[in-house]
Order: sequence, then C-alpha cells, then structure tokens
Amino acid sequence: MAKRKRVAGEIVRAAGVVLMTETDPRRFLLMRHRDRWDLPKGHCDGVETYLETARREMQEETGISPEDCRFENSFCFDLAYEVSYGKKPQEIFPKNVRYFLAWLPDVVRIEETEHESSEWFEWSPPHTIQTQTIDPLLAAIADHLGS
Repeated sequence: MAKRKRVAGEIVRAAGVVLMTETDPRRFLLMRHRDRWDLPKGHCDGVETYLETARREMQEETGISPEDCRFENSFCFDLAYEVSYGKKPQEIFPKNVRYFLAWLPDVVRIEETEHESSEWFEWSPPHTIQTQTIDPLLAAIADHLGS
C-alpha cells in the first residue's frame, strides 16, 4: 500500500447548511448518500464566499430557494479535517467546511439531484449520526438554541 502524504497548499473550502423547521416538533434535513447521511454542501467555486456556496449548494441539492428560508446570522460552525480524492488517493489535502443554520416555516418536498433520498428527522438532541462531522455540528446547534 502506498504511503499517503500531506499536500501543502491551498485549503479545500466547502460550505453547507442545516435546514431546520420552525414548527413543533422541529425537524432537520439529511440527505442520503450510498453509504451515509450528509447535509446539503459542496465546494466553494473560486472566490465564492462560504455563505454564497451554502446557499447555492442548498438550492442545487434540495430545490429550496435561499429566499424561502431565513439564515441565522448568529450561527456558523467550522470543521477542519483532511481528505483524499480519487485521482490521487495517496495525497491528503486540508479541508475546511463551514456550516450555516437556516430556518423553514415547515417541512417541504425535496427535489433530490445528487443524493439517493432525503429525510426530515425530528430534532431531539443529542443525535448520533456521524461522529466526526454531523454529530459535533448538531451539538453546537443544540448549544446555540439552548436545547
């Protein structure tokens, strides 16, 4: 097996959004990949800001327009980790993902374009979904909301 090496250079930047309903009980959206749950997110294009990326990716992956939800200005959450990509699996790149919180009045139908399916989960922290990424993010949202 080839040894993996860390590649110096620019950080891979990505952004995503946690969509939460304002209804009781609150619900949040997860998108289903082949092997895991994830959130609407993707890589920043060029000089695109994290917020611009989150808004674009949300619309591309769910069909929800950013104008149909309210982004919470007082919350963002950064995750930094290392990744490798298909063409050069021996190389490791630093990655930073910034997540935002956005509110919808109620559950809406999702137009999946890049995922197998989606599901609105009831908000009942603590959540155990994905220990390295989603769980710390949802814990930070629970702290932010005081729930």
